[in-house]
Amino acid sequence: MDEQAANAIPDAEPFELFAEWFADARKSELNDPEAVAVATATPDGAPSVRMVLMKDFSPAGFVFYTNGHSRKGGELAANPQAAMLFHWKSLRRQVRIEGLVSEVDPAEADAYFHSRSRDSQLGALASDQSAPLDSRTTFLKRIASVTARHLVGTVPRPPHWTGFRLAPHAIEFWMDRPFRLHERRRFTRLEGGGWTSTLLYP
Repeated sequence: MDEQAANAIPDAEPFELFAEWFADARKSELNDPEAVAVATATPDGAPSVRMVLMKDFSPAGFVFYTNGHSRKGGELAANPQAAMLFHWKSLRRQVRIEGLVSEVDPAEADAYFHSRSRDSQLGALASDQSAPLDSRTTFLKRIASVTARHLVGTVPRPPHWTGFRLAPHAIEFWMDRPFRLHERRRFTRLEGGGWTSTLLYP
């Protein structure tokens, strides 16, 4: 058996395979192996994309947190589906994920919010993410004001600051190969549960 065949993307359970690839990325990627591009769209199909940090994953889906009043929060409220792309350059691998998105429950959002550094909590409380800002000075003054109001005690999680979970109906694994003969395997969720997969031409 040649080396490429031995290292082929297996027809396995996709979350287990993602966990293996993510563990490899945490060892080899210099910065933020959990960084992922998240694409959303308006109801009429106008797309937008940005980088976020994945904070949890399980068979239920992939979780990230944001201000629900941001552009992505508004687009997800109006059109609750999204796509993700992990690109681990050190491994020359990618993972594409597509599915429906829902908010995490408030207790889960509270737990993650209060696990963040206090400065990050204060920043989230002070920022109207994606809204127009007249100057950087205005933002810094607002952070100073919020900090002064919360010198001690628990910083309250803003009700609009929350998490979103993308429950995938498709996950595609991509692996670099010499001469651009790359390898792709796409997993598709079955209606009755479980997954089916197929290789794709590169």
